[in-house]
Amino acid sequence: MDMRVKPRFVAPKPLIPSFTLYGEAAEPVRELLHIEEIQSRSRIHDWEIQPHLHHGLYQVVWITEGTASVALDAGRQEVTGPAAVIIPPGTVHGFRFAPETQGRVLTLGGHFLVEGELETVGKALRELFAGPRVLRFDAEDPTAGRLDALLRELSAEFMSPGMAGSPPLRWLSQTIVWHLAQAGVRLQALGKGSPVAVHQALFTRFVLQVEAHYLEHWPVARYASQLGVSTPRLNRLTRAECGGSALDVIHERLTREACRLLLYTTEPVTGIAASLGFDDPAYFCRFVKRRTGLSPSRYRQSHTGR
Repeated sequence: MDMRVKPRFVAPKPLIPSFTLYGEAAEPVRELLHIEEIQSRSRIHDWEIQPHLHHGLYQVVWITEGTASVALDAGRQEVTGPAAVIIPPGTVHGFRFAPETQGRVLTLGGHFLVEGELETVGKALRELFAGPRVLRFDAEDPTAGRLDALLRELSAEFMSPGMAGSPPLRWLSQTIVWHLAQAGVRLQALGKGSPVAVHQALFTRFVLQVEAHYLEHWPVARYASQLGVSTPRLNRLTRAECGGSALDVIHERLTREACRLLLYTTEPVTGIAASLGFDDPAYFCRFVKRRTGLSPSRYRQSHTGR
């Protein structure tokens, strides 16, 4: 009898760690907004942020004063403030900051930005995060001062009690994205904003299409056709960017809207089903239970007591 023990297979650890915020476990946070000073996290890591990535999150690292060696995917460049480092979802990035570098790190979930603002913010989001890049500003550029003031205001609102998810946070973050997108167009024309990659733009376009058409219950194949890609490629893209299939993204948006209507309206379940494009209320009930673990009525009762 062969008494040798076969070695147990151990899955290799991923080469590039994925975080929600650096050093914190990755979680599905599609509506996240977070802003912090560069120093608050970098100082405890000896001013070096090792290469990592974020799934489904958009990030802007605003450097006001100081310098940083910035890695974006396969490239590395030296950056001196004022400058904005633009990091789309799925981009491997890392920083080596000079001690006491000043600035802020803004992290956003795409859904937080685009809901209800497709015409202006959606276009700005798509343009700004078409690829990882660095936007370099002259110290005298009034846009740099305006952006710094907006980020300071956003940071102050973010730190205020009870402001999580509030309209002022959304408005300020949308304004920042819009100004950065406008600056990106201008600086690229001057040769100061060089894109490193553009494949993340496809995911942004998909998110915006879902926001526009999720109530119409488009099949995944129709989204893929509108984007000019195959369904398998779209699924590969969404898994790389947010860890789920294209259908998961669509169903997540429908579920979130269903939960909001159940919590914040007194509309009967049958009416909510119809408003969300479900012809069969029974199918809607099964859909909600599969996604939340509770039937619509139980979900409403457990959260509101109604």
